[in-house]
Amino acid sequence: MKESTLGLMAGFAGITVFAFTLPVTRYAVAFLDPLFVGLGRSVLAAMIAGMALWWLKVPLPTNAQFWQLLLVALGVVIGFPLLTAHAMTTVPAVRGGVVVGILPMATAITGSLLTGEKASTGFWLTAVAGCLFVLRFMHPDGFQAMQTGDVFLLCAIMVAALGYALGGRLSIEMGGWQVICWALLIACPLLLIPVSLHAPESFREVPVEAWLCLIYLAIGSQLLGFAFWYRALALGGIVRISQIQLIQPFITFMAATLLLGERLDGRSLVYALLVVGTVAIGRLMPVSRS
Repeated sequence: MKESTLGLMAGFAGITVFAFTLPVTRYAVAFLDPLFVGLGRSVLAAMIAGMALWWLKVPLPTNAQFWQLLLVALGVVIGFPLLTAHAMTTVPAVRGGVVVGILPMATAITGSLLTGEKASTGFWLTAVAGCLFVLRFMHPDGFQAMQTGDVFLLCAIMVAALGYALGGRLSIEMGGWQVICWALLIACPLLLIPVSLHAPESFREVPVEAWLCLIYLAIGSQLLGFAFWYRALALGGIVRISQIQLIQPFITFMAATLLLGERLDGRSLVYALLVVGTVAIGRLMPVSRS
């Protein structure tokens, strides 16, 4: 099977796991502190990652790899989970799912700068079109209506783009699952104190469903999803594979509707179709890898 096909399959697997992150987070923060949810999931995932690295006797990263892994950790292990958890306290998961549509273009730009991948003018035009559709959906009346949660989401997108691009580049050397495992371990010491300070006073008062959501965020969103995603970026190229994530809002819509009972109106569906249409056209545009 061709690397491009394998990358596409791994990318779809990754975004499917990611798509449930916002609805699951929104349910969890109704019963748990947002900081505990955003960072606690990383601590739990780090414990699993550490056991996997030890069991498989994976060698330590080099000094150069360590500093890149630290940036990956700051982006996708600490920054993105914490910012999205706070965002989900003020905005619905459906809205957050469409906002994530900006992330593919941000990742493509960052990946192009870091790896030297060169996309055609047609590719960038479709990427910009998709981004504009998303911004229009967010703010039909202009940016005066921006909420605090929107600011958190936009900041999350910026730090995630850096973490995606760096992690994708490192995956070529180390393998996608090793990148996220090491990033989790590096970040874990920084997370233990804030997580312990924001833990619930009584664990018994938190419903089982909220704990199951936290487990999903740790094993799925923070570990398995990134293992698939980084593998996809390494195989198919950061710039091209990043655009697959524009399909993620579809799955997020369905998850929010099924899990949270949020209303999916016609306007949301139309804008999602427009955004996904741009990625379908963009995949026809040439991208050269160095």
